[in-house]
Amino acid sequence: MQPLNFDGANIVFGANQPEYQPLPAERVGKPETGQINTCWELSPDELKQIQETGKIWVSLLTFGQPLQPVLVSVDKPEPYDPE
Repeated sequence: MQPLNFDGANIVFGANQPEYQPLPAERVGKPETGQINTCWELSPDELKQIQETGKIWVSLLTFGQPLQPVLVSVDKPEPYDPE
């Protein structure tokens, strides 16, 4: 799975940090929500495995902090508005 640069991407996380793969992202919505969108491309083998198992794994590093809400989607998310 590879992160993609995409229309609307306005920040790159991990840029100039050799221990990380650069992650193009889009900051959207109200600053207090802190919404960040990323886009990922699956390899043909990964697509085949998902078709066979119907499963996707998501792993988050919280560094001991509370788990933040996560959304996995096949469509680009709209900005979150809690109102």
